[in-house]
Amino acid sequence: MSEIQVASRYAKSLIDLAQEQNALEKVREDIELFIKVCKDNPLLKAVLRNPIIGPEKKRAILDELFSGKVHKMLLSYFNIVVNKGRAEILYATALEFVNNYNTRKNIVKATVSSASPLSEKNKRELENLVKNVTKGEVILETKVDPDLIGGYVLKVGDRQFDASISNSLKKLKKEFNSQIS
Repeated sequence: MSEIQVASRYAKSLIDLAQEQNALEKVREDIELFIKVCKDNPLLKAVLRNPIIGPEKKRAILDELFSGKVHKMLLSYFNIVVNKGRAEILYATALEFVNNYNTRKNIVKATVSSASPLSEKNKRELENLVKNVTKGEVILETKVDPDLIGGYVLKVGDRQFDASISNSLKKLKKEFNSQIS
């Protein structure tokens, strides 16, 4: 079974348990803290993935980092996963937890890349556009990519809308080349 499948099953169990204990929002916040700590400290992810480092050391590290900062259920969950020899999937499970949470709450993540920073008005217009199409709450992430020259690229889930000048130029070049041949 792939790591993503295992992580998805663990995440579903964790989200069900958190919901059962009326701690879903707190656990979601704590999972996001765990994800941020892992992103900010790649060494933590490396330690969790390392089969040479024993479970007791991994538990001690997780306890040191998160004890008193996260819901006790989540800390117990970390310990159970580490004891089962599955510490390497904690990060993937956290990501899957957020995905499952977003699906259950009808939250849509969208990413817009533009050649220059978007104004607040443009951000709101894009959020409203995505909200009207998806009928869900929208979390819009913005990125600046000068290679786009102008315009923007909007990604929502597995869909992409490319309204960039660089894409238009590529299409024009391709069309021009096909007419010459």
